[in-house]
Amino acid sequence: MSVRTTGLVTLIHREILRYVRRPWNTFLPPTITNALYLIVFGVILGGRIQVTGTSYIHFILPGLIVLGAVSDAFQNSSFSIFHGRWNEYIHEVQTAPLSYTEMVVSYVLSSALRGTLIAVLIGAIGVLFTNLLPSMAPIGFAHPVLVVAFVVVITLLFASFGVIGGLWAEDFDHLTVMNQFIIRPLVFFGAVFYPLTDLSPFWQNASLLNPMVYMVEGLRFAMLGSSTLDPGLSLGVLSVVTAVLVAVDVQLFKRGFGLTD
Repeated sequence: MSVRTTGLVTLIHREILRYVRRPWNTFLPPTITNALYLIVFGVILGGRIQVTGTSYIHFILPGLIVLGAVSDAFQNSSFSIFHGRWNEYIHEVQTAPLSYTEMVVSYVLSSALRGTLIAVLIGAIGVLFTNLLPSMAPIGFAHPVLVVAFVVVITLLFASFGVIGGLWAEDFDHLTVMNQFIIRPLVFFGAVFYPLTDLSPFWQNASLLNPMVYMVEGLRFAMLGSSTLDPGLSLGVLSVVTAVLVAVDVQLFKRGFGLTD
């Protein structure tokens, strides 16, 4: 194993250990939050909400998976980089025998893995709920390969976005602002709790500017077999946006944006 490969693997390993060593902080909050979402919206209110072709709990589950995956992927990379800047140990990474691309890849991959683990956890909760309720059909995965593809691209995209957030933030409040006032609104207006067809033509077209719509609708097709948008288009758009964000991350590292005084 070359020096660079060793450094890349070591940095990824360090970042993974940072959240795996604290499972109660990493996995318990999304478990409780999404269990409550499924109880309230899926079980209590689900029978009163009509969605064509499927039950409401099946309809919202892909959106909840996206919400959990993107939030944790973004939070991990943004907090890790900002914490390193705050405590000035990120300079050790800068002086390591790693290229700027390898530095970015380490943060992005480790954060995307966290988002993927959360997506699997939320999916497992959804499967458990639909199997335990006698009146509910078990959740299925119509296109398993597409499920994996969308989860991977979604988590990579927001892990890359988190790198930008971690470099831009000047204090911890900035990270909270980005999560609460940018990511969360995009998710809630991203067709998580309602079908796009319920909107007027104007708002349907306006919604296409929201990247969350492509994520939710793409994963919905992969899980349920139907959606409003073409899954190929959704996956293509998300892949391009991810590649652009990774390229931006690398350029920011090269310029020392947020890394040097």
